[in-house]
Amino acid sequence: MKSAYELAMERLEKKAPTIKLTPEQKARIAEINSLYGSKIAEKETFLQGEIAKEKIKGDLTAVEQIQDQLAREVRRLHVEWEEKKAAVHGEKTDYETAIQQLESEDDKS
Repeated sequence: MKSAYELAMERLEKKAPTIKLTPEQKARIAEINSLYGSKIAEKETFLQGEIAKEKIKGDLTAVEQIQDQLAREVRRLHVEWEEKKAAVHGEKTDYETAIQQLESEDDKS
């Protein structure tokens, strides 16, 4: 007798089958993960240093601005990261979808 979990997983597999990746795709995704992981770490290290400098000076406004900048840049890098991986998977990215919508609007004009 199958558990509820096993039955649910079977139904899910029927609705959205697991996509098998080729070794080349796996290698590309590993490369992307490494690249963006290091980009984020580099950005965090640099801006955390800037935050520390401003804290020593006592400029709390600058600290807050740099923290906001850090959050924005990390969020932007995460979006890029996910889009690059989606492209390797063969999925449409948000960027590609937006361009297609703009092109279809231009065609209607």
